[in-house]
This record gives sequence, C-alpha cells and structure tokens, in this order.
Amino acid sequence: MAAVTHRVFVSHLSGVPVFDPNGDQVGRVRDLVAMLRVGGRPPRILGLVVEVISRRRIFLPMTRVTGVESGQVITTGVVNMRRFEQRPTERLVLGEFLDRRVRLVDGNDQEGEEVTVLDVAIQQLPARRDWEIDKYFVRKGRGGALRRKGETLTVEWSAVSGFSLDEHGQGAENLVATFERLRPTDVANALHHLSPKRRAEVAAALDDDRLADVLEELPEDDQVEIIGKLAEERAADVLEAMDPDDAADLLSELPEEDKERLLELMRPDDAADVRRLLSYEERTAGGLMTTEPIVLRPDATVADALARVRQQDLSPALAAQVYVCRSPDETPTGKYLGTVHFQRLLRDPPFTLVSSIVDSDLVPLPPDTPLPLVTSYLAAYNMVSAPVVDESGSLLGAVTVDDVLDHLLPDDWRETDLTDLHGEEGIGRGGR
Repeated sequence: MAAVTHRVFVSHLSGVPVFDPNGDQVGRVRDLVAMLRVGGRPPRILGLVVEVISRRRIFLPMTRVTGVESGQVITTGVVNMRRFEQRPTERLVLGEFLDRRVRLVDGNDQEGEEVTVLDVAIQQLPARRDWEIDKYFVRKGRGGALRRKGETLTVEWSAVSGFSLDEHGQGAENLVATFERLRPTDVANALHHLSPKRRAEVAAALDDDRLADVLEELPEDDQVEIIGKLAEERAADVLEAMDPDDAADLLSELPEEDKERLLELMRPDDAADVRRLLSYEERTAGGLMTTEPIVLRPDATVADALARVRQQDLSPALAAQVYVCRSPDETPTGKYLGTVHFQRLLRDPPFTLVSSIVDSDLVPLPPDTPLPLVTSYLAAYNMVSAPVVDESGSLLGAVTVDDVLDHLLPDDWRETDLTDLHGEEGIGRGGR
C-alpha cells in the first residue's frame, strides 16, 4: 500500500464545523458515507453527511474536501444543498460501523475472537483526494462501546470480518464495487449490456460524479433511458457534474418540456453554460466546445499554469494547453490574448509570466465554424484542443479532439466492446 499522507479517526470528525474557502461555516459533520469493495480492498469513503444551518442534511463528496485538520473541514465552496438520501450500496460509518459486533480474522482467513468496533480510522491516499478506511479500534469481549472491561487494540481493516464484498456476487452493490476499478468507458460498455432493470439499479447506486463520467461514454439511447429513470432533482445534479458540452448533447435528445424542467433545476451558472451551448448548431465549433478550458490572466506565472494543468479531473486534451485572457477569466472571458502549450510551460522558469510566452499567431475558431473545418484545423496545426472566440474577441470555450472524433465516428461506435482487444469477454454480460 502507498504511504499514508493523512489519517484521522472518525470519532474526531463527528460534529466538527465545515467551512468554505472564505471561512464561512457551511454546517457540521454528522456522519461519513462509505462503500464496501471487492478484491481485498478497504472500504472507500465517498463523502460526508453535513448538517447545514437549516438542519437539512446534505452530502459533501470527498472530492470537494480540501482539508481535514485542527477540528475543522474545509471545502472547495461548491456545495449541493439537495437533501442526503442514503443509497442501497452505501454505509454510514458512525451510524452502522461503530458498536458493530464483528470477529477478528487470523492469518488463515479463519474467524476468531468476537470484538466490538469502537472507532474507525480513515486515510487519504497520496497525491489524491480519495480516502479509505485504514484501521479499526476495537474492544475484545461481548461488552458494548460503553463497557469498560476488555482489552482494546487498533487493528488493520483487513483483520476484521464483514467489511468487504463477495468477489463473485452479482447484486447491484457488487457490480458498483467492481466497476470502481474500471475506466468510465468500460463501465459504460458493461452498463450497455445489462438488462434495463439492472442498468437502472446500477445507475441509481453510482455517485453523481461517477454516473456523470459514465453517461458521457454511453450511446444516446442509454443516456436518455437512464436520465429518465432518475428523480428529477438527482438528474439535474448529474447533469451539473457532466462536462457542459456532454450535458447539452444529452438534453438536446429530450422533449422540450423535460429539457426546460431539468435546466430550471440546475444551478444557474451551470444551466447558463449549457443553454449557451444549446444555442449553437450541433456540428459547429460552438456546438462541440466545452466552456471549461483552463483560462489564466496575463499576470499568471508558469507555476500557476502548471498547478492548473496538474488537476486530476482534467482530460489530457484540456490539460495540453492554457488560454490567456483578460478579466473576467470565466467564459465568455475578456479579450483572448493567445495560447500557451504544455511543452512550452515545461521549458520556462516557474516565475515566468504566461503573457510573455503566449502564442498569439494562431487564429482562433469562430463559434459557427463547421465540423469539417474544425477537423482540418486540428490536423493542420497538430493540436488536440483549439480556442473558440466570438466577434468581440472573448474566449467562449475550446474544442477538443475527443469531441471531434465523437462526431466523426459512426453513430454506433460506442457499441464496440473494447475488452475484445484483450481477448476477454465484456464485463457485465452475465447480468442480463
């Protein structure tokens, strides 16, 4: 296992305040949400249950937690206020793990002495925002958590039974746990080959961010089917988690009244991005672009640019270059000044201003540029991403090569089972 970067016992998190980056209190931690896994892997912490000022309990994903220290939790500031609803594949750590009677496991996987779980330690994995259960603090004997008798000890998570799933189980919980190890494309392929009933069960069990990634890789018919079976509020949350261009493509396949209802339920900023994309013809630069490229102001440094490029949520195509614009730096931006490619960032000192190394010679794409010209542009200049700029000189977004390929390939290209490249049967076929 990789070296631990941070560990905390969950009893120390109960009731601690949660703050946004500005120091304003969002609420207090009431529980942690975990998912059991297969393959000898420790349970993963999905997020926190936070009680906000109105006493509503909401879900805060661990991907939006930037710090757990000194009796407080710091978030990115992006909080979804939808009421928390526990899914069948989720476990509450404080509510379901503590005081639980389990057995220690010896080296031969034989169940041994019965113990009571008093506390759980979670660790953050190096260089990532993922957290998982690391250790259990247990008491031997048959007493409950308040009983003082019995030896107490801290053991590895694997030394306690009952916190992992059967490797060969076929329920939705096992499928979700198995899918965790796969890329979104492979999960999408597996979902496509499930029955509609099982597909809906698995989609309902996936967290919003994971489901958003998977939906982006599914054929349009499957996307429409899945989004139509979700509760409307959750469907809006998943659309918010999708890339705006993919969300726009999905919404364009829905009846007008359904599309408008979901747009009204989305956060105003997210809905505005999607509405803007829906205003362009589908097979143009404006219809293909994403509205969330890396945008930097002229006074940003190479170090600032590299920090943005390193964000793990970025696709390789978006991370290949940054766009330098005057304020505001949210699309549509102020005046577009040019592009700085990733390779150039690696060649200059960290303190160099991006404005001094910007490539301003390449003419950007107007939003009404048709798909064949977009393709020729990327091929002619050996680029994986290109800026889209309006008549006023504002950057609207960027077209990436993956979105271009999506529209150039045959309509049924997502039906291809890529696991055949390895001579294996596609995962999920047995779930019909």
